[in-house]
Amino acid sequence: MNRHSTRRRAGRLAMAVAGTVAASLALAGCGGAAGTAESPAASDIDPDGIIEAGISYTLNGSFDPMVASGAVTVSANWHIFEGLIDLDPVTQEPAPALAADFPTQVDETTYDIDLREGATFQNGDPVTADDVVFSYERVLDPANNSLFRSFVDFIDTVTAVDEDTVRITTDYPFSLIDDRLGVVKIVPKAVVEADPEEFGANPVGSGPYALVSAVPEDKIVFERYDDYNGPRPALAAGMNWNLLADASARVTAMSTGTVQAIEDVPYIDADGLAASSEVESVQSFGLLFMMFNTKAEPFDDVRVRQALHYALDMDKIIETGMLGNATPATSFLPEDYPNYHEASTVYSYYPEKAEELLAEAGVSDLAITLRMTDTGWVKEVAPLIKGSLDAIGIDTTLDISQSASMYEKVDSGDYTVAIAPGDPSVFGVDPDLLMNWWYGENVWTQTRTAWADSPEYAELRTLLDTAVTQEGEEQQESWNQAYDLISDQAVLYPLFHRKLPTAWSSQELVGFQPVPTTGLSFLDVGVAAK
Repeated sequence: MNRHSTRRRAGRLAMAVAGTVAASLALAGCGGAAGTAESPAASDIDPDGIIEAGISYTLNGSFDPMVASGAVTVSANWHIFEGLIDLDPVTQEPAPALAADFPTQVDETTYDIDLREGATFQNGDPVTADDVVFSYERVLDPANNSLFRSFVDFIDTVTAVDEDTVRITTDYPFSLIDDRLGVVKIVPKAVVEADPEEFGANPVGSGPYALVSAVPEDKIVFERYDDYNGPRPALAAGMNWNLLADASARVTAMSTGTVQAIEDVPYIDADGLAASSEVESVQSFGLLFMMFNTKAEPFDDVRVRQALHYALDMDKIIETGMLGNATPATSFLPEDYPNYHEASTVYSYYPEKAEELLAEAGVSDLAITLRMTDTGWVKEVAPLIKGSLDAIGIDTTLDISQSASMYEKVDSGDYTVAIAPGDPSVFGVDPDLLMNWWYGENVWTQTRTAWADSPEYAELRTLLDTAVTQEGEEQQESWNQAYDLISDQAVLYPLFHRKLPTAWSSQELVGFQPVPTTGLSFLDVGVAAK
């Protein structure tokens, strides 16, 4: 099947299935006539079916949503836990989850949220306002070193109004609260306090699937939580996530029918798999960025940083190294993203401009060691990037290493230029969150780029801090100015935004859609009845 038409067809199917199956299951729960002519989609799904998936990344770290940041644990937690408001993994739109509805605004810094009636954790305990307060306070407590604290640091207090209602106050008017509340997943206070380490290994949430077991380098097993009463009930009896870090093993598992869906299809295998499966490359925010140590000459000069960007033949790099599965950056955000604005500086391939900028900066005979990570697709583009830089007279030596090793050098200041992948959109997609990942007051600006004490960074902070208090056109204009500034300064800036190929069997799975981040989502997905 033509990969480029798959999403449109899958989207129509998914919307039809999600609506009718949810309605059918609701009727069944109330004694209605599920599976009749009024709800044909329910008869298309085997309620006893098991979803088999092929997962690309290794399992490491805790499932505790306060600290879970690995590709596997984050996507697993979409199914195990709920926030008050969650972002749909496919559409990336917010919707009430454990909240009965979106927050009610009391005043410009106060919100009341009612909890979903009858919601329970997977151990049978009811979800209470005290659990919500506990969940937020542990993330906000600096002593817990939660990665997600900076995403919700606009929150001042979270208090229980009664057993089923919480009140959130913010330090200042914050217009993105619906988009941001899902960063914090709600956990059972009693279970976590009893044994935090055990909770990280055997999590208990309120989501549609409960974790049964997780064996690194083997598989993760889930089962349906039968007492789930939320908007996205499990449509399968369980799931087996087979951990297949080896790309050829994933492709073989998909082509032989051992699994029904795989993430991270190798670009070279996409067309072959498309003969027997649905294969689609979804445009993602995920990017490859070039980063400079601005304390190291000559990269303290913006002209030199810009020169390296203009030197790159991005069309050749993408077509040859990525087999077309990326889009050259024209801004911090991809063009199909909400809040996109074409940046004032767009780095098209312009080697003459690169040479002029280097000459203006008084730089000649430049030699660099380019630090890069050993991610498979990054290694594919590395020699092409080197070739572009060499072509304008920059003597480029590649130093390709594991991510941890590369960042050890970067964090010690032992680098001038680095190229690496990144994708914080798994945590949220609003421009403030995405920009603050790299341009917040954190290790990226204070240590890695050493940019935090510059007047340009101070200007960027003012723009970002102002934007979150604004709405509509005013907010967009502040973000546009931020995009323009970071494109012009090129301290850390995307080279391209990657497309993510996913493969699945539409004969085996009903309602499946690929996500624009790492991971697979099986919310509102069932196994086809035979």
